[in-house]
Order: sequence, then structure tokens, then C-alpha cells
Amino acid sequence: MNNDWIDVRHSPEYQIETIHAHFEGHAYDAHWHDSYLVGVTQQGTQQFHCRRNKITSTPGDIFLLEPGEIHDGDAPIEGGFTYQTFYLSPEWLDREIRHLFHDTPSSYELSFAKTLNSDPRLAQAIAQTFQLLHFGEFRIVQQSALDNLLAHLAPHIHWRAEASAAHLALGCAHLAREYMHAHLNEDLSLQELAAATGTDRFTLTRAFKQAFGIAPHAYLVQLRLAEARIRLSQGEKPVQVAAELGFADQSHLGRWFRRAYRLSPAQYRQICTNLPD
Repeated sequence: MNNDWIDVRHSPEYQIETIHAHFEGHAYDAHWHDSYLVGVTQQGTQQFHCRRNKITSTPGDIFLLEPGEIHDGDAPIEGGFTYQTFYLSPEWLDREIRHLFHDTPSSYELSFAKTLNSDPRLAQAIAQTFQLLHFGEFRIVQQSALDNLLAHLAPHIHWRAEASAAHLALGCAHLAREYMHAHLNEDLSLQELAAATGTDRFTLTRAFKQAFGIAPHAYLVQLRLAEARIRLSQGEKPVQVAAELGFADQSHLGRWFRRAYRLSPAQYRQICTNLPD
């Protein structure tokens, strides 16, 4: 018997998604998001890999992930695990933090010091803010709760120097990533990617895994899925999204989308837009 469930809400005003979910056994395959994840484990034991470490989160633990950080999810103990999490857009989070704290540096980007944290006050702020956003409280109440959440999140934030364009141009791995972003809807081969970066496919694969912890083909799939989420949330139909992002058909998109997010593209589109498929 499968007791897994997931409840997703989308707030276009704040560029935030709230997710309340329960999984037993294998939860989801390795993937990444283009958002910051701020969440708390409510029940059970959640286990996942991130930053090349195996992380175990138990009730009250807070997990903080940056955009692009690869992670998976499993329930190693009978009964599974339940969690609440926010997906915060980088643009929104950076803007709000700079509004709250006037001494933030101008040429740096937000970074989380640790993936797993124990902070009861932050955990309480997550729970309170989640309820208000997920179930649609008055906007002024939501905004006050978000400010309180960010104030408690601030001690866990570091400022990391942004990589310069010259630095990003070094190394075939970074060049390959830039090439995939520019050609994400094309049926790229490893040979083509290697040729575009001036190396061979074996060297490229090794360098890419070392730099980003994931193979080039897996990164391209995740890149397409991230773009699919954006387009579906704007009301585009799954069949159109699949065709424009290089998937063979809607079913092909659906298989990858479910593996990463445990929702079908149509379900995600309906959650974000209230439009029928």
C-alpha cells in the first residue's frame, strides 16, 4: 500500500511555492531546483544526499538548499517522513534580504552555511509562515510572517562572492554548462558538447562530475525540467512544453517530471494556474 501524498500551492505574488508532503521508502531521484529550499522535517526520518554527504533529518531539523544543489530523498525507517518546505525564488529572496538588512554587500550572492540545522525559533517561523501562505491568510499577515521568517533565516545566510565572467570561462565543465543553457531544447550529444568546449567526451564527463557532482546528460534533463516548471506555472500545456524543450512527447516529459517532483506536469500546471489540462 502506497501512503505517499503531496500538497503543493503556488503564490505568484511572492514567487514562492509551499509543499507539504509525506513519503515512505524511496521519495525522489537525484535532482535540483532553480530556487532556494527552506524546509523542516515534521515526522519520521528523512535521508538525502547533498554536497557529497549523506544527511539524516529528524523531526524539528531544518534543511536549507541553494539553487542547483543536487539532492535525492528516501525514508530509511518504516513509517516514512513528513515535511514542509518553501521554494523561494533567488530574485525574491535577494531583494527581500537587501530590504531588511541595509548593510548587505552589492556584489555577492546568498549562500547557506550548512544544509542541516537545528534552530527551534526558525523551525517555528517556518511552520507559522507555511500555514499562512499555504492556506491563504490576509496579505498583510502573510507579509509580516515572511519578514519574521527572513529575520530568523538571516543568521544561517552567508554572502558568497559572485564568480566573475572570466572565472566562469575557465574549464570545459563551465563552458559545457553555459552551452547547455543556450541550447537546452536541442538533442545534444556528448560529442557535440565536447567539441563546443574543445575537449573529448570522456574528459568532459569527468570534469563535469567533479565540478557539479552530476553527469552532463543528467544536468541537461534537470535544466529542462526546471524550465518546464516555469512554463507550466505560466499556463503552457504539457504537450507544448514537451515539444519545445526537446522531450520526445508528453509522456516522455511526464516520466521525468514525476521522478523528480512526484507530480505529473498536468497536476503541477493545474496547481499553479487552476486551468484544466
